[in-house]
Amino acid sequence: MPTPPRSPRSTAGPRRRPQPPTPRRAPRRPAPPARKPRWAMRAVTTLSVVVLASAGIGHAVMTSLDADIARVDPFRDMKNRPQAGHGMNVLLVGTDGREKISKEERRKYRLGGAPCHCTDTIMIVHISGDRERASVVSLPRDSYAVTPAHVDRVSGKRHHGHPVKLNAAYAEGGPQLTVRTVESMTKVKIDHYLEVDFTSFMKTVDVVGGVQICTTDPLKDSYTGLNLPAGRHTLAGGQALQFVRARHVDGASDLGRMKRQQRFMAALVERLTSSGILLNPMKFRDVTRAVLGSVRADKGFGTDEMLDLGRAMRNFSPSSSEFTTVPIGRMGYAVKGVGSTLKWDPVKSERLFQALRRDQPLSVHRSRGAALVVAVAPQQIRVQVENGTGTPGLGRRVDAALASTGFRTTHAPVNAATRDVKRTVVAYDPRWDRSARSLATALPGSELRAVKGLGATLKVIAGADFERVRKVRAEDPGQGEFGVVRGDEVACG
Repeated sequence: MPTPPRSPRSTAGPRRRPQPPTPRRAPRRPAPPARKPRWAMRAVTTLSVVVLASAGIGHAVMTSLDADIARVDPFRDMKNRPQAGHGMNVLLVGTDGREKISKEERRKYRLGGAPCHCTDTIMIVHISGDRERASVVSLPRDSYAVTPAHVDRVSGKRHHGHPVKLNAAYAEGGPQLTVRTVESMTKVKIDHYLEVDFTSFMKTVDVVGGVQICTTDPLKDSYTGLNLPAGRHTLAGGQALQFVRARHVDGASDLGRMKRQQRFMAALVERLTSSGILLNPMKFRDVTRAVLGSVRADKGFGTDEMLDLGRAMRNFSPSSSEFTTVPIGRMGYAVKGVGSTLKWDPVKSERLFQALRRDQPLSVHRSRGAALVVAVAPQQIRVQVENGTGTPGLGRRVDAALASTGFRTTHAPVNAATRDVKRTVVAYDPRWDRSARSLATALPGSELRAVKGLGATLKVIAGADFERVRKVRAEDPGQGEFGVVRGDEVACG
């Protein structure tokens, strides 16, 4: 950060030494009411701006900004919590409160309707212990959950644990029950809690000059008023809000919306890290003020924490961030008295949260130019390898090479019926033709052979021409086991 210019000499006397300018404190604002409802998909905006940039601004200014944050105590009297791991875990939530939006903006951006005072979006952001990576995991609001025993904050009645949709935990027990429910489901200890609302999001997007989004298909949603033709767009605050709220642009509903939210956040990180905003103390102050005026945070997330993280993350970049949604095992899981829910995949979700607990990346960091682009990720393609030659061990070699590239091999290669195969064959059921072409790309010179009724497992018959397996990656980077998208993989080209 450049050294601020020295003050000019005073004309009052020749021996008077120049004095450094007195830092101006930002005006203090009254804190918002403690129980004021918020909305929070945009809480990552808070984390991106405050955490990434706080190293570029003075402690006095940060302290004055800290005064704008409304406080909440989500960890009060909590017992039997998960063991703390390395790094830091922030629970970012947002309610559907909209009382701070003007009537004109409500009408323009389709923000009508009565709020349910439940969490519209829930995310865990894991900041690695070395402060070089941020992993963002979206938890669908309709996830099947069982609350711990608690006291209903409205009726005051004591409840035993019972099934709910995850977003209903806030309505019953506020931030504390939300944290307890998430910790119970994930076994990840939450270190900090943040809430953000609509207004904060729109102001922040506007003050950074908009965020660039690219779409290959038109996006239209009559519910939010979103209407984007295919192409490249720079979205201002209101239009960006429509983009991240849209649920009816495709058949994916809430899951599709979360994917667009993650891509927007990646684009926001790109904007913040490439525009010089984080290196300009006054610009950063303006951005941070826009965010913190609508934030609620736990009492432990203050100036010192923001400055410490900011100093540690000066070299943060889009490739340092990764975004995913907890793996879903069953859609439309009906629960009596609750309705249709989303049930997490118990095995995959455990591996995902174990990675957070162990401070491990969710995706393998890779160079974009190191692998060929294919339509289907190798992690989604199951392969049985057969040795079509008389060369001992060729089947095991091909199986191992495919597995190391990400393909789901059986790890049990067999000998083919014919042992004089000259050219490697990829046999496939016509229903899995896209997977077959992706697999063939990894096997230079291989022959595609359609076999009706073969099923979902593709077959590779290794021939005498086999030399190597080429690395491939999905055209859509969010197709791995956890559907992880890195920030640098979704930027406009």
